[in-house]
Formats: sequence, C-alpha cells, structure tokens
Amino acid sequence: MSLFDTPMIQKLTGYLDVAEARQTLIASNVANIDTPGYKTQDLNFQQALAAAEAGQNPYVAQHAVAGLITRPDGNNVNLDRESFLMAQTQLQFNTGIALLREEFGDLREAINGAPGGSAS
Repeated sequence: MSLFDTPMIQKLTGYLDVAEARQTLIASNVANIDTPGYKTQDLNFQQALAAAEAGQNPYVAQHAVAGLITRPDGNNVNLDRESFLMAQTQLQFNTGIALLREEFGDLREAINGAPGGSAS
C-alpha cells in the first residue's frame, strides 16, 4: 500500500466517483428533456457507493425513475427535480472534496511533523 492509497482515500475516491456518476446521469436527463419517450435515469446512491467500495462500476445501481409524471410524448424528465438533484449532488461532491483535502492535510502533517512539534 502506498502512502496515498489509504483506506480512507479509497473510500473518498469511491464516494466522488458515485457523485460524478450521478451528476452525469442528471446532466443526461436534462439534455434529453425534449426527447420523446426518454425516461429519467438515476442512481441509488447507497447501492452505487457499495458497488464502488467493492471495486465495481457505480452505474450498476442505475435505474429508470418510476412515479414521475409522463408527458404525452412519453418523456418524464422534470426540470425542477433535476435541478434540485444537481444541487444536492454538487453539495455531496464538494463535501467529498473537503474530506479528501482534510485527509491529505493529515498525511502532510504526518510527513512534516505535527505543527509545533519537532520532526525527527
């Protein structure tokens, strides 16, 4: 195991991969808002995270979203829903980045010695 391949970094990387996958699906939904017959896609975040932690592609948790209002052309993309999910997923991604920065800061302190302490 390398210094930069800790279990926490692996978990955070998987978390960021899932957030990125979900953001990609949301963007695809918005891009297809006028495509007749298009069905909204999403990820089950918890299932995708478990898949990522197991080394699998997070898209295994992709599914069509049921229960949305379908327009006469068969499309069920709702821009308000997608905008909300995009904002939520961006917050999740930003949280993951903040935690990853903190982990790298901890590693930097371990390498350089704790602030105020002496590095031997």
